[in-house]
Amino acid sequence: MSNMGHTSFTVSSTQHSFILAVRPHMAKHGLTAKSTCNGQSVSFSPLFKAAHAAGYAAVPAWCMSSDRKCGRGVYALPELFADDAAFTITEVKRGRPAGAKSAKTAKRTEPKAVAAPAPVAAAPAVELCSAVALTAGTDAAELARAITQGESESFTPATDDNYIPWGYHNEIKSIIKSKRFCPVFITGLSGNGKTTMVEQVCASLKRECVRVNFTAATDEDELLGGFRLIGGETRFVPGPVLVAMERGAVLLLDEIDLGGHLIMCLQSVLEGKGKFIPKIGKYVRPAPGFTVVATANTKGKGSDDGRFAGTNILNEAFLDRFAFTYEQDYADPKVEKRILKKVADSVGVTDDAFLDNLVTWADIIRKSFKQQVVSEIITTRRLRDIVFAYSVFGDKMTAIERCVSRFDPTTKEAFTQMYTKVDADAQPKPADATDASANTAKANDPNACPF
Repeated sequence: MSNMGHTSFTVSSTQHSFILAVRPHMAKHGLTAKSTCNGQSVSFSPLFKAAHAAGYAAVPAWCMSSDRKCGRGVYALPELFADDAAFTITEVKRGRPAGAKSAKTAKRTEPKAVAAPAPVAAAPAVELCSAVALTAGTDAAELARAITQGESESFTPATDDNYIPWGYHNEIKSIIKSKRFCPVFITGLSGNGKTTMVEQVCASLKRECVRVNFTAATDEDELLGGFRLIGGETRFVPGPVLVAMERGAVLLLDEIDLGGHLIMCLQSVLEGKGKFIPKIGKYVRPAPGFTVVATANTKGKGSDDGRFAGTNILNEAFLDRFAFTYEQDYADPKVEKRILKKVADSVGVTDDAFLDNLVTWADIIRKSFKQQVVSEIITTRRLRDIVFAYSVFGDKMTAIERCVSRFDPTTKEAFTQMYTKVDADAQPKPADATDASANTAKANDPNACPF
């Protein structure tokens, strides 16, 4: 351990070797000392560059221990700037002082100072989160075990008994079944089953699928992995992209148009060439069967009407790396009726006439939406929600009203009234029916709040 804040330091020979090896590269890579509460400190980025130039695959864990951390990516390392005379070097092996012949030796000796060894050409390989060393000789199977921390459970999605194959299901299935690398981009309005289709194709083929949900904050560290503090040590934890590559799985990039320019780190991945990870000095190549499927509500050109807030204009070179693009619309009424029938059977709903009316109602609204008569749309997902709500409340109009209340009052009323025109037996509830019953209950309650 180093004596922080003093002019002398007690370090191991391994620590001293790292210090000597890095020093010649400090100035070139901008590694300068900062004044902090813990004395002289450095930022991680230039430290890593200097360590890499010195032949180290990663910065040793002792440099980034919790007691050295001064802030975000800043660590106290005054040893890097100390004079050579300030070091006392000890050699400790297997938990006992150097010179002790066995663990049973009764006599303990003080740590013995030894001459500083010559700088080493390379550092020990960085340790993964599963304690499997990442070295040049590590094969794909061992790396996969390291990435998943020895996990044997499959990433194959569970089968959805309510799923009905339709649309581009068979083509997507042919691509994934071939186990050939073929990046695919699927675009379409929300709630029409894009993501579900990919997951259920993988489920039917018993193929592993690693899903990544994109946000505006998704970056290289989240996608490819980074260093994490685990058990007091800093270790490299691979991200979902590396996991999918090493396992030969399908990488599902969900809502990819929410991502920003930071997702450009996937360029070589979308070419099927693998990815060099500078943080660990390792080139990760995809295993056979690896491919990429992206879903989005836009074509990567943003949302002019504001319906899909947060979507971005994706780089043209990025989009050009997808071999095929599928434009998925909502299922036609016959298929959608089969989908709702499956859902209804699973929740105990037996009213087929209600299902027919829902499908007709949704179809009218979608046609009106395309003609710009209305500004909102009823998705397949929302129809499924209405069927479920009907199984809960036992009343058609209550189910519909609860599931369209997310829209503005005018749209909500228009959609509700439109359903009553499709279903002659349905009558909308009075707008103040719920409030009236609540007020009556409140008036009869002597303990109710008077305001």
